[in-house]
Amino acid sequence: MPVAESLDNLIMAKFTRLEVATKMVETGMVPLFYHGDIEVAKKTLKACYQGGARLLEFTSRGDFAHQIFEELNNYVLAELPEMILGVGSITDAAAASLYMQLGANFIVTPVLREDIAQVCNRRKVLWSAGCGSLSEIAKAEELGGEIIKLFPGSIYGPDFVKAIKGPQPWTSIMPTGGVSTEEDNLKSWFDAGVVCVGMGSKLISKEVLANHDFEALENRVKITLALIQKLKK
Repeated sequence: MPVAESLDNLIMAKFTRLEVATKMVETGMVPLFYHGDIEVAKKTLKACYQGGARLLEFTSRGDFAHQIFEELNNYVLAELPEMILGVGSITDAAAASLYMQLGANFIVTPVLREDIAQVCNRRKVLWSAGCGSLSEIAKAEELGGEIIKLFPGSIYGPDFVKAIKGPQPWTSIMPTGGVSTEEDNLKSWFDAGVVCVGMGSKLISKEVLANHDFEALENRVKITLALIQKLKK
C-alpha cells in the first residue's frame, strides 16, 4: 500500500488534546458509563448530548468493549458533531493504542502508567491518569498530564484537593467517584478548586439505563451542567 494511501486511512482523534482540556474546563463535567448494548449506548450518549454535555467517557469494562466503542464513535462522527468521545478504565499502552486507532479523543486511566503516557503523547491525545498522592500527581504532570484524575474521589474528598492546591496551585484536578448531582456535593468540590468532575452512576444510573428513561437523563444532565456553571462563577 502506498504511503500516501495508508496515511489517508489512518484514524485520528477529531479533537486536539488542547481542545479536549479546554472543553473539560468550560463545561466542568465528564459523564461516564458502559453498556454492552450498542443501541442503549447510542441513546444514552444522545441524551447526554441533548442535555448539553460535550464530553463523554466510555468505560472499557466489558467483553469486546472496543467493538461497542468503535460503533459508538462512528455514530458520534455522523450524528453528534460537537461530542468529544473518549475512553476510560484503560490499564496498559496496548489498550490505549487500540482505542486511539478507533478514534478516541482522550484516554482516562485508573492508575498512573508511564507506558500509557508515552503512546498518548506520541499521538498528541489527551490522557488523564488516576492519581492518589501528591507524588503521583507531580509525576503525571512531569509526563505531560494536563488534567489529573483524582481516583477514587470518595476516598480523598475535597479537603485533599485543597491540600494539593496549596503547594501546587497550577494543578488541574478532576475527581471521579464520590461526585453526585447534589448541589452541596458539587459545591464542595468546586470550592476546593477542581476544574471539572467525572460522574458515572450518580448521573447515569442503573435505573435510567434499565428503564430506558433517556428523557429523564437528558433533564438531569441539563440541570447538573447549569448548576456547575453557577458554582464556577
